[in-house]
Amino acid sequence: MSSMEKYIVIIGGVISGVGKGVAAASIGKIFKEYGYSVTAIKIDPYINYDAGTLRPTEHGEVWVTYDGGEIDQDLGNYERFLEIPIPRRNNITTGQIYSSIIERERRGKYLGETVQFIPHVPDEIKKRIREAGKGYDISIIEIGGTVGDYENIPFLFAVKGMERELGKENVCYVLITFLPVPDHIGEMKTKPTQQAIKLLQENGIIPDIILCRGHKPLDMIRKKKIETYANIKSEYVISAPDIQVLYEVPLNFEKEKLGDKLLEKLELPSRKMPDWKEWRRLVTRIKKPKGKVRIGIIGKYLKIGDYSLKDSYISINEALIHAGARLATEVDIEWLNSDSITSKQLSRLDGILVPGGFGEKGIDGKIVAIRYAREHDIPFLGLCLGMQLSVVEYARNVLSMDADSTEFNPHTKIPVVDILPYQRELLKEDRYGGTMRLGAYAAYIKEGSLVHKLYERRFKRDMAISLEPERRGKVIPDIKYVVEKHRHRYEISPDFVPTLEKGGMLFSGFHQPLNGPRLMEFVELSDNRFFVATQAHPEFTSSLTFPAPLFVGFIEAIGKS
Repeated sequence: MSSMEKYIVIIGGVISGVGKGVAAASIGKIFKEYGYSVTAIKIDPYINYDAGTLRPTEHGEVWVTYDGGEIDQDLGNYERFLEIPIPRRNNITTGQIYSSIIERERRGKYLGETVQFIPHVPDEIKKRIREAGKGYDISIIEIGGTVGDYENIPFLFAVKGMERELGKENVCYVLITFLPVPDHIGEMKTKPTQQAIKLLQENGIIPDIILCRGHKPLDMIRKKKIETYANIKSEYVISAPDIQVLYEVPLNFEKEKLGDKLLEKLELPSRKMPDWKEWRRLVTRIKKPKGKVRIGIIGKYLKIGDYSLKDSYISINEALIHAGARLATEVDIEWLNSDSITSKQLSRLDGILVPGGFGEKGIDGKIVAIRYAREHDIPFLGLCLGMQLSVVEYARNVLSMDADSTEFNPHTKIPVVDILPYQRELLKEDRYGGTMRLGAYAAYIKEGSLVHKLYERRFKRDMAISLEPERRGKVIPDIKYVVEKHRHRYEISPDFVPTLEKGGMLFSGFHQPLNGPRLMEFVELSDNRFFVATQAHPEFTSSLTFPAPLFVGFIEAIGKS
């Protein structure tokens, strides 16, 4: 365990959505390359307790942690860049802060004292930050929203308090700001950045580093202007222009020696020489691919336009990019709304992917797409709901069963997808959250299956991951397992597995709970080039240097056609 406590606070100015999460993840990656252990913390000022109840089209994807947290999508960026598991406690919300304080007050833990905003709210924030950073050399803290938002005030006050308690050399502030170029002027304007600096100073915080986002690189004239206004040397004003590839951001930061400058601010030496060779090679493969494939993602969270669409399925998008980088293949994604899918749309695809989701909206279109992939031997990958519907489709159209999922048809006579008896008991008590299978679970893989072959490189790593007994399940000797994240309620009904297997489906992986029947984790069809589905969300464990095996196999199968 490290005794060092160093914090980098990432704060946004001007507008939201300028890439604080990617910047935070990139800074963490840079520190890892300099030999430090790093974790990342996301502060969300909303009053929701967590992101699990937020609509994907409005808030973006819900990221799932190994320990079963439903949290902000920015933590996905942290895991993809840092390649370490980030626990649920690393997402701090206003709802959590006030909930803890009120609960403690109700239990008499304040011994009769008056509970007030100061000191109790900042103290709770500081406690949670320090607990999340325990054991790491450096903690990156991203404060959601922008400076000047009312809801950010408690968090800015708290980090300023940490600076006072720990010393300035242990807390570094990075302001990320946007420099617009109004069309009618054609000149990059620094005034919004000046206003952001002023608002930050009103909270007692002077930024150590300013990252200037913009469509174009920052020129020296603008750097000098910010230097004069902010009383910060221009060398600490870093240009962060739009880039083609997300994973190029840390490489761009290093061109301006951001790592050295942050080390200097935190009074730290470099522990090792950064080695960006492999990272740079993969970025080059994304930018200059040798081949190209067209993947259709049959989505249902598309209502408010392309911008929200990408955020709703951001991890799938990134997992396809990772697989493409491994295979030097460009993955061209066509987003198709499952409410209005047509055979003509499906016919021009090289591969079909059906992602997860909840509710009956768009289900028929997803089943149409799965059937088309199976019957026309188009490589298919199903995730979570995608696996459940592939079983429903096969049961209906190959085995002539009047099958369905009780999620969409509670009165179906052949519920090949259903909730389990113990879940029904919880639902009677209105304990809906307890019916979810959330977080990481071990899945034993059948030898000789395609899934086993795809996961060959991951077995050693996954079997070393420490899991709680209920997530590990019953120990089955001599069978290898992998660890993937889950977020679902309904399961393939154990009652129908023998019939489905006899009819030609291969369930190539399963989770064995400590109590209860086996839960199906992977299914494949051996007669197709590539027809694989999983109950898990493998997109949540994919990264640039460790791409998700199912995604690699999916893209590779298309390339072989």
